[in-house]
Amino acid sequence: MEDRTLHQWFADSARRWPDAPALELGEQVLSYGDLHRRAEALAARVLDELPTEGTAGPPARIALVASRTVATYVAYLAIQRLGASAVPLNADHPLPRNLDIARRAGVGAVLVGEEHRATFADLPGDFRPAVTVVPADGDGLPEPPEGALPATPADPEAEAYLLFTSGSTGRPKGVPIRHRNVSLYIAYNIARYDAGPGCRLSQTFGLTFDPSVYDLFVAWGSGATVVVPDQDELYRPVDYVVRRRLTHWFSVPSLVTTAQRYGNLPLGQVTTLRHSCFSAEPVTAQLTALWQQVAPGTRIHNLYGPTELTITCTDHDLTDAPGAAGSSNGTVPIGQPYPHMEAVLLDEDGNPCDDGELCVRGAQRFDGYLDPADNAGRFVHYEPGVPAVPYDGTGPLTRAHWYRTGDRVRREDGRLVHRGRLDSQVKIMGHRVELGEVEAAMRRHPEVTEAAVVAVTVKDEVRLLAAYLGKEMRAHEFAHWLRRHIPLHMVPRRIRRLEELPHNDNGKLNRARLAELLA
Repeated sequence: MEDRTLHQWFADSARRWPDAPALELGEQVLSYGDLHRRAEALAARVLDELPTEGTAGPPARIALVASRTVATYVAYLAIQRLGASAVPLNADHPLPRNLDIARRAGVGAVLVGEEHRATFADLPGDFRPAVTVVPADGDGLPEPPEGALPATPADPEAEAYLLFTSGSTGRPKGVPIRHRNVSLYIAYNIARYDAGPGCRLSQTFGLTFDPSVYDLFVAWGSGATVVVPDQDELYRPVDYVVRRRLTHWFSVPSLVTTAQRYGNLPLGQVTTLRHSCFSAEPVTAQLTALWQQVAPGTRIHNLYGPTELTITCTDHDLTDAPGAAGSSNGTVPIGQPYPHMEAVLLDEDGNPCDDGELCVRGAQRFDGYLDPADNAGRFVHYEPGVPAVPYDGTGPLTRAHWYRTGDRVRREDGRLVHRGRLDSQVKIMGHRVELGEVEAAMRRHPEVTEAAVVAVTVKDEVRLLAAYLGKEMRAHEFAHWLRRHIPLHMVPRRIRRLEELPHNDNGKLNRARLAELLA
């Protein structure tokens, strides 16, 4: 049963519950039958608008410019109906970055909502993919004639989606996820969280962020409703839950702490939530205690997992272990791997330990990066009794290999506890950010000869501070330049020119000293 494609998960629910609400956005409510019909019609339109020369069926990958509109959700399902892999592009990110991702992904088409038509109207002449403008609400298209669409996609080995994460080399890394990776994940989480008809799931994550796949397909695979918040509701989570009668919550923890900071977190008003899941950032014991006061009847789960392991791969249920709400470092444990996943902690010599790098393998582990060159060093071959051997990028990458998360984890009382990163990656509002990618963007400025970025935590909020060598510039002008090249969440809060960067005795950048200089 678990070997389904994303389209099959949705289509099965549309067949079983055609009149049930599938999507709620503002005052709009679309039934499963409605959403299915619009997705089929858009899929046919996409095929019609492909260039006829050299085209044999749907493209392998199709990009969509993602925003919180009905048209975007219809477009996602249309891509799945065509058996293509979805490549979401963030509408708020710089156009050059989105075009670079589309080119590297090799997309054959781009789906754009009417609100972004102008942005994609005048593209470079060497940008070949067909651009289809999706009608408002994905509606108004004729029903496709018999035989207009290809056979229903049913290959679990096919790629379901391709996401790009921040890369230390200065460019995002492509992470392809197959249907077999995500299908078992959907089945497991539907059962774990008792999702089904009548349930109402939050949709707090943007579509370029892989937890959105949980939001959509744990709901659509079970006959539940995806409830999309407006922008104001994202900053007022209690209003969102109460007004929309949500039964299942999933967000980054910083969404809650931000609401608290602005006085938007009244206690005791939430009565409908059965399960509350947090992920993508460290979860503190204080936050879970606060959320329990906000929603007294909910079960709270701390989930963990990088994109490469398909959304999340460990779970700690605080209701099952109330005495282990916090660990020695004040964070909530990330718990235990899912039953179909394996985890091991390895020290620097590749031997098992109780405090080391978390390495994971199993059904959800991806098969390798879009660019095979990125695989070197990210996997290890490990069998008990023999030190692990890092994968050097040569030879076959098999399912027996363990993915190196780069996270330092300790085992406490049988549970895994996240201790931080082993590299220069940080999380900002749940987004993975490699400091090296920000530094690389800064170095591309014609007046900059060198750049360095550090991350500091202020009142539970991670902030980026940056220094550069080169010609003196106004900080706000440099920041404005950066916003044209990298996403807003990656632009440092403070940028300062220095005569020289601080270094240790061994010649390496002294990031601790740099943080002091920039504080």
